[in-house]
Amino acid sequence: MRLPDNETDVWTERWDINRTVLRAEEDQGGPEAVVVPVIFGAIFLLGVVGNTLVMFVIGKNKSGKRSRSTTNIFILNLSIADLSFLLLCVPFHATIYSLPEWIFGAFICTFGHYFVMVSMLVSIFTLVAMSVDRYIAVVHSKRYPCIRSQRNAMIGVCLIWGLSFIFAIPVAQHQILTNHPNAPNSTFCWEEWSGASKQTYKVTIFVFGYLLPLVLIICCYSKVLFHLHKKLKNMSKRSESSKRKTAQTVLLVVTAFLICWMPYHIITMWVEFGTFPLTDASFVFRIASHCLSYGNSCINPLLYAFLSENFRKACRQVFNCHCLYPSPPVEKVVRIRMDTFSTTHSSTNI
Repeated sequence: MRLPDNETDVWTERWDINRTVLRAEEDQGGPEAVVVPVIFGAIFLLGVVGNTLVMFVIGKNKSGKRSRSTTNIFILNLSIADLSFLLLCVPFHATIYSLPEWIFGAFICTFGHYFVMVSMLVSIFTLVAMSVDRYIAVVHSKRYPCIRSQRNAMIGVCLIWGLSFIFAIPVAQHQILTNHPNAPNSTFCWEEWSGASKQTYKVTIFVFGYLLPLVLIICCYSKVLFHLHKKLKNMSKRSESSKRKTAQTVLLVVTAFLICWMPYHIITMWVEFGTFPLTDASFVFRIASHCLSYGNSCINPLLYAFLSENFRKACRQVFNCHCLYPSPPVEKVVRIRMDTFSTTHSSTNI
Protein backbone atom coordinates (compact mmCIF):
# COMPACT_ATOMS: atom_id res chain seq x y z
CA MET A 1 0.00 0.00 0.00
CA ARG A 2 0.98 3.62 -0.43
CA LEU A 3 0.27 7.14 0.68
CA PRO A 4 -1.95 9.28 -1.55
CA ASP A 5 -0.66 10.82 -4.72
CA ASN A 6 -1.33 14.29 -3.31
CA GLU A 7 0.75 13.80 -0.19
CA THR A 8 3.64 15.82 -1.50
CA ASP A 9 4.16 19.56 -1.49
CA VAL A 10 2.89 22.53 -3.45
CA TRP A 11 5.15 21.54 -6.34
CA THR A 12 3.06 18.40 -6.81
CA GLU A 13 -0.14 20.39 -7.04
CA ARG A 14 1.30 22.84 -9.57
CA TRP A 15 2.92 20.07 -11.58
CA ASP A 16 -0.14 17.80 -11.72
CA ILE A 17 -2.60 20.63 -12.35
CA ASN A 18 -0.42 22.10 -15.10
CA ARG A 19 -0.23 18.69 -16.74
CA THR A 20 -3.99 18.28 -16.33
CA VAL A 21 -4.76 21.70 -17.86
CA LEU A 22 -2.38 21.09 -20.74
CA ARG A 23 -3.92 17.67 -21.31
CA ALA A 24 -7.42 19.19 -21.29
CA GLU A 25 -6.37 21.85 -23.79
CA GLU A 26 -4.90 19.24 -26.10
CA ASP A 27 -7.94 17.00 -25.49
CA GLN A 28 -5.69 13.98 -25.09
CA GLY A 29 -3.85 12.29 -22.27
CA GLY A 30 -0.20 11.44 -21.92
CA PRO A 31 1.02 7.86 -21.86
CA GLU A 32 0.56 7.78 -18.07
CA ALA A 33 -3.20 8.13 -18.60
CA VAL A 34 -3.19 4.62 -20.06
CA VAL A 35 -0.12 2.91 -18.62
CA VAL A 36 -0.71 3.77 -14.95
CA PRO A 37 -4.35 2.56 -14.77
CA VAL A 38 -3.30 -0.66 -16.51
CA ILE A 39 -0.53 -1.26 -13.96
CA PHE A 40 -2.86 -0.38 -11.08
CA GLY A 41 -5.49 -2.70 -12.54
CA ALA A 42 -3.05 -5.60 -12.70
CA ILE A 43 -1.93 -4.98 -9.12
CA PHE A 44 -5.58 -4.74 -8.08
CA LEU A 45 -6.50 -8.09 -9.62
CA LEU A 46 -3.42 -9.92 -8.33
CA GLY A 47 -3.77 -8.41 -4.87
CA VAL A 48 -7.48 -9.15 -4.54
CA VAL A 49 -7.07 -12.75 -5.70
CA GLY A 50 -3.98 -13.38 -3.56
CA ASN A 51 -5.28 -11.83 -0.35
CA THR A 52 -8.74 -13.38 -0.75
CA LEU A 53 -7.18 -16.82 -1.23
CA VAL A 54 -5.02 -16.37 1.88
CA MET A 55 -8.05 -15.37 3.97
CA PHE A 56 -10.13 -18.24 2.57
CA VAL A 57 -7.47 -20.88 3.23
CA ILE A 58 -6.79 -19.69 6.78
CA GLY A 59 -10.52 -19.53 7.51
CA LYS A 60 -11.21 -23.00 6.10
CA ASN A 61 -8.11 -24.70 7.47
CA LYS A 62 -9.11 -27.53 9.82
CA SER A 63 -5.66 -28.13 11.27
CA GLY A 64 -6.69 -27.28 14.80
CA LYS A 65 -4.34 -25.02 16.71
CA ARG A 66 -2.19 -24.28 13.69
CA SER A 67 -5.10 -22.47 11.98
CA ARG A 68 -5.33 -20.20 15.05
CA SER A 69 -1.60 -19.69 15.51
CA THR A 70 -0.18 -16.22 16.10
CA THR A 71 1.49 -16.35 12.70
CA ASN A 72 -1.80 -17.03 10.93
CA ILE A 73 -3.54 -14.28 12.91
CA PHE A 74 -0.96 -11.75 11.73
CA ILE A 75 -1.05 -13.05 8.15
CA LEU A 76 -4.84 -12.77 8.20
CA ASN A 77 -4.65 -9.22 9.55
CA LEU A 78 -2.12 -8.31 6.85
CA SER A 79 -4.42 -9.69 4.16
CA ILE A 80 -7.41 -7.81 5.56
CA ALA A 81 -5.48 -4.52 5.52
CA ASP A 82 -4.17 -5.09 1.99
CA LEU A 83 -7.53 -6.23 0.64
CA SER A 84 -9.33 -3.27 2.26
CA PHE A 85 -6.87 -0.89 0.65
CA LEU A 86 -7.26 -2.50 -2.75
CA LEU A 87 -11.06 -2.46 -2.64
CA LEU A 88 -11.71 0.89 -0.97
CA CYS A 89 -8.87 3.04 -2.28
CA VAL A 90 -7.28 1.78 -5.49
CA PRO A 91 -10.33 2.15 -7.80
CA PHE A 92 -10.59 5.84 -6.89
CA HIS A 93 -6.91 6.79 -6.83
CA ALA A 94 -6.17 4.97 -10.08
CA THR A 95 -8.24 7.64 -11.88
CA ILE A 96 -5.94 10.49 -10.81
CA TYR A 97 -3.70 9.91 -13.82
CA SER A 98 -6.51 9.33 -16.31
CA LEU A 99 -9.23 11.88 -15.38
CA PRO A 100 -8.78 15.68 -15.61
CA GLU A 101 -10.24 16.29 -12.12
CA TRP A 102 -11.49 14.64 -8.94
CA ILE A 103 -15.07 13.47 -9.52
CA PHE A 104 -15.88 11.43 -6.40
CA GLY A 105 -16.86 14.20 -3.98
CA ALA A 106 -15.61 15.47 -0.63
CA PHE A 107 -16.32 12.35 1.43
CA ILE A 108 -14.33 9.99 -0.80
CA CYS A 109 -11.57 12.59 -1.00
CA THR A 110 -11.25 12.70 2.79
CA PHE A 111 -12.08 9.11 3.69
CA GLY A 112 -10.12 7.60 0.80
CA HIS A 113 -6.86 9.33 1.70
CA TYR A 114 -7.43 8.76 5.41
CA PHE A 115 -7.95 5.04 4.92
CA VAL A 116 -4.94 4.82 2.61
CA MET A 117 -2.82 6.02 5.51
CA VAL A 118 -4.59 3.68 7.97
CA SER A 119 -4.17 0.58 5.82
CA MET A 120 -0.55 1.47 5.03
CA LEU A 121 0.33 1.75 8.72
CA VAL A 122 -1.62 -1.41 9.60
CA SER A 123 0.31 -3.30 6.94
CA ILE A 124 3.69 -2.01 8.11
CA PHE A 125 3.01 -2.48 11.84
CA THR A 126 1.79 -6.02 11.12
CA LEU A 127 5.03 -6.82 9.29
CA VAL A 128 6.93 -5.67 12.37
CA ALA A 129 4.72 -7.76 14.65
CA MET A 130 5.31 -10.80 12.47
CA SER A 131 9.08 -10.34 12.58
CA VAL A 132 9.00 -10.03 16.39
CA ASP A 133 6.78 -13.11 16.53
CA ARG A 134 9.27 -15.05 14.38
CA TYR A 135 12.13 -13.90 16.58
CA ILE A 136 10.41 -15.09 19.77
CA ALA A 137 9.31 -18.38 18.16
CA VAL A 138 12.80 -19.29 16.93
CA VAL A 139 15.23 -17.71 19.39
CA HIS A 140 13.22 -17.75 22.64
CA SER A 141 10.75 -20.57 22.07
CA LYS A 142 11.46 -22.17 25.45
CA ARG A 143 11.96 -19.02 27.50
CA TYR A 144 8.78 -17.14 26.52
CA PRO A 145 6.25 -19.71 25.26
CA CYS A 146 3.28 -17.93 26.85
CA ILE A 147 3.88 -14.71 24.89
CA ARG A 148 2.91 -16.29 21.58
CA SER A 149 -0.71 -16.91 22.52
CA GLN A 150 -3.85 -16.30 20.48
CA ARG A 151 -5.05 -13.77 23.05
CA ASN A 152 -1.86 -11.72 22.89
CA ALA A 153 -1.89 -11.81 19.10
CA MET A 154 -5.45 -10.44 19.05
CA ILE A 155 -4.46 -7.70 21.51
CA GLY A 156 -1.56 -6.85 19.22
CA VAL A 157 -3.88 -6.64 16.21
CA CYS A 158 -6.23 -4.29 18.08
CA LEU A 159 -3.29 -2.07 19.08
CA ILE A 160 -2.07 -2.01 15.49
CA TRP A 161 -5.43 -0.81 14.16
CA GLY A 162 -5.91 1.65 17.02
CA LEU A 163 -2.50 3.27 16.53
CA SER A 164 -3.04 3.40 12.77
CA PHE A 165 -6.40 5.16 13.11
CA ILE A 166 -4.81 7.72 15.45
CA PHE A 167 -1.70 8.32 13.34
CA ALA A 168 -3.85 8.94 10.25
CA ILE A 169 -6.12 11.61 11.79
CA PRO A 170 -4.06 14.57 10.42
CA VAL A 171 -4.65 13.30 6.88
CA ALA A 172 -8.42 13.51 7.33
CA GLN A 173 -8.09 16.98 8.85
CA HIS A 174 -6.10 18.44 5.97
CA GLN A 175 -7.48 16.67 2.88
CA ILE A 176 -9.95 18.97 1.10
CA LEU A 177 -11.60 19.64 -2.24
CA THR A 178 -10.30 22.77 -3.96
CA ASN A 179 -9.82 24.38 -7.36
CA HIS A 180 -6.90 26.12 -9.01
CA PRO A 181 -6.50 29.45 -10.89
CA ASN A 182 -5.26 27.56 -13.94
CA ALA A 183 -8.35 25.33 -13.86
CA PRO A 184 -11.17 27.29 -12.18
CA ASN A 185 -13.90 24.93 -13.38
CA SER A 186 -12.19 21.78 -12.13
CA THR A 187 -12.14 20.23 -8.66
CA PHE A 188 -9.05 18.69 -7.09
CA CYS A 189 -8.44 16.66 -3.94
CA TRP A 190 -5.40 18.17 -2.20
CA GLU A 191 -3.81 18.57 1.18
CA GLU A 192 -3.88 21.96 2.86
CA TRP A 193 -1.45 22.54 5.74
CA SER A 194 -0.24 25.60 7.62
CA GLY A 195 3.10 26.34 9.25
CA ALA A 196 5.63 23.62 9.99
CA SER A 197 3.01 21.04 10.99
CA LYS A 198 3.26 19.26 7.63
CA GLN A 199 7.01 18.70 7.92
CA THR A 200 6.59 17.46 11.49
CA TYR A 201 3.93 14.99 10.41
CA LYS A 202 5.91 13.76 7.40
CA VAL A 203 9.00 13.15 9.53
CA THR A 204 6.89 11.34 12.14
CA ILE A 205 5.43 9.03 9.49
CA PHE A 206 8.88 8.45 7.98
CA VAL A 207 10.38 7.51 11.36
CA PHE A 208 7.52 5.41 12.77
CA GLY A 209 6.14 4.15 9.46
CA TYR A 210 9.38 3.21 7.69
CA LEU A 211 12.71 3.77 9.42
CA LEU A 212 12.01 2.14 12.80
CA PRO A 213 9.99 -0.74 11.27
CA LEU A 214 12.82 -1.42 8.83
CA VAL A 215 15.41 -1.47 11.63
CA LEU A 216 13.25 -3.78 13.78
CA ILE A 217 12.56 -6.16 10.90
CA ILE A 218 16.25 -6.38 9.98
CA CYS A 219 17.28 -6.89 13.61
CA CYS A 220 14.71 -9.62 14.27
CA TYR A 221 15.45 -11.61 11.13
CA SER A 222 19.20 -11.20 11.59
CA LYS A 223 18.85 -12.76 15.04
CA VAL A 224 16.73 -15.54 13.54
CA LEU A 225 19.31 -16.34 10.87
CA PHE A 226 22.18 -16.20 13.37
CA HIS A 227 20.33 -18.57 15.71
CA LEU A 228 19.58 -21.01 12.87
CA HIS A 229 23.20 -20.90 11.77
CA LYS A 230 24.38 -21.97 15.21
CA LYS A 231 21.65 -24.58 15.49
CA LEU A 232 22.31 -26.18 12.13
CA LYS A 233 26.08 -26.06 11.95
CA ASN A 234 26.47 -29.51 13.54
CA MET A 235 23.85 -31.15 11.34
CA SER A 236 24.40 -32.96 8.06
CA LYS A 237 25.30 -31.11 4.92
CA ARG A 238 21.80 -31.66 3.58
CA SER A 239 20.54 -29.16 6.12
CA GLU A 240 22.53 -26.48 4.29
CA SER A 241 19.94 -26.34 1.52
CA SER A 242 17.21 -25.76 4.10
CA LYS A 243 19.25 -23.04 5.77
CA ARG A 244 19.90 -21.35 2.44
CA LYS A 245 16.20 -21.44 1.58
CA THR A 246 15.33 -19.83 4.90
CA ALA A 247 17.98 -17.14 4.38
CA GLN A 248 16.68 -16.45 0.88
CA THR A 249 13.11 -16.06 2.13
CA VAL A 250 14.20 -13.68 4.88
CA LEU A 251 16.23 -11.69 2.36
CA LEU A 252 13.19 -11.45 0.08
CA VAL A 253 11.05 -10.13 2.95
CA VAL A 254 13.50 -7.37 3.88
CA THR A 255 14.27 -6.48 0.25
CA ALA A 256 10.59 -6.24 -0.70
CA PHE A 257 9.86 -3.96 2.25
CA LEU A 258 12.89 -1.79 1.44
CA ILE A 259 12.22 -1.47 -2.29
CA CYS A 260 8.46 -0.96 -2.09
CA TRP A 261 8.62 1.93 0.37
CA MET A 262 11.99 3.62 -0.17
CA PRO A 263 11.10 5.60 -3.36
CA TYR A 264 8.01 7.13 -1.76
CA HIS A 265 9.87 8.25 1.34
CA ILE A 266 12.77 9.58 -0.74
CA ILE A 267 10.34 11.80 -2.64
CA THR A 268 8.55 12.91 0.53
CA MET A 269 11.73 13.93 2.35
CA TRP A 270 13.21 15.49 -0.79
CA VAL A 271 10.12 17.64 -1.31
CA GLU A 272 9.90 18.74 2.32
CA PHE A 273 13.58 19.48 2.95
CA GLY A 274 15.08 20.03 -0.49
CA THR A 275 14.28 21.20 -4.01
CA PHE A 276 12.65 18.48 -6.03
CA PRO A 277 13.11 18.96 -9.80
CA LEU A 278 9.95 19.60 -11.83
CA THR A 279 10.75 17.46 -14.85
CA ASP A 280 9.22 14.60 -16.78
CA ALA A 281 11.81 12.31 -15.21
CA SER A 282 10.73 13.29 -11.68
CA PHE A 283 7.10 12.76 -12.67
CA VAL A 284 7.95 9.23 -13.88
CA PHE A 285 9.87 8.60 -10.66
CA ARG A 286 6.83 9.65 -8.66
CA ILE A 287 4.56 7.34 -10.64
CA ALA A 288 7.03 4.47 -10.17
CA SER A 289 7.10 5.07 -6.40
CA HIS A 290 3.32 4.83 -6.27
CA CYS A 291 3.26 1.65 -8.37
CA LEU A 292 5.83 0.03 -6.07
CA SER A 293 3.92 0.94 -2.93
CA TYR A 294 0.71 -0.31 -4.54
CA GLY A 295 2.51 -3.52 -5.45
CA ASN A 296 3.34 -4.18 -1.81
CA SER A 297 -0.31 -5.20 -1.35
CA CYS A 298 0.02 -8.11 -3.78
CA ILE A 299 3.59 -9.04 -2.81
CA ASN A 300 2.71 -9.65 0.85
CA PRO A 301 0.54 -12.75 0.20
CA LEU A 302 3.32 -14.24 -1.90
CA LEU A 303 6.02 -13.70 0.71
CA TYR A 304 4.10 -14.52 3.88
CA ALA A 305 1.80 -17.27 2.66
CA PHE A 306 2.59 -18.92 -0.66
CA LEU A 307 6.29 -19.37 0.18
CA SER A 308 5.32 -21.14 3.40
CA GLU A 309 5.27 -24.94 3.33
CA ASN A 310 2.53 -24.96 5.97
CA PHE A 311 0.35 -22.70 3.84
CA ARG A 312 0.83 -24.83 0.75
CA LYS A 313 -0.14 -27.89 2.75
CA ALA A 314 -3.24 -26.13 4.11
CA CYS A 315 -4.13 -25.03 0.59
CA ARG A 316 -4.02 -28.64 -0.60
CA GLN A 317 -6.25 -29.67 2.30
CA VAL A 318 -8.81 -26.93 1.61
CA PHE A 319 -9.05 -27.43 -2.15
CA ASN A 320 -8.14 -31.13 -2.11
CA CYS A 321 -6.04 -30.40 -5.17
CA HIS A 322 -2.52 -31.53 -5.94
CA CYS A 323 -2.17 -29.87 -9.30
CA LEU A 324 -0.89 -26.53 -7.96
CA TYR A 325 1.16 -27.87 -5.05
CA PRO A 326 2.36 -31.44 -5.65
CA SER A 327 2.64 -33.53 -2.53
CA PRO A 328 6.19 -34.27 -1.38
CA PRO A 329 7.41 -37.89 -1.72
CA VAL A 330 6.70 -40.17 1.18
CA GLU A 331 10.03 -40.47 2.94
CA LYS A 332 11.78 -39.63 6.14
CA VAL A 333 11.86 -35.90 6.51
CA VAL A 334 13.96 -33.61 8.64
CA ARG A 335 11.90 -30.51 9.40
CA ILE A 336 13.13 -27.16 10.57
CA ARG A 337 10.05 -25.39 11.93
CA MET A 338 9.72 -21.65 11.58
CA ASP A 339 5.99 -21.49 10.85
CA THR A 340 6.06 -18.91 8.11
CA PHE A 341 9.61 -19.79 7.06
CA SER A 342 9.42 -23.56 7.36
CA THR A 343 11.29 -25.80 4.96
CA THR A 344 11.78 -29.52 4.53
CA HIS A 345 14.45 -31.67 3.01
CA SER A 346 14.85 -35.39 2.65
CA SER A 347 17.23 -37.34 4.82
CA THR A 348 17.11 -40.39 2.57
CA ASN A 349 19.51 -41.17 -0.26
CA ILE A 350 22.43 -40.06 1.88
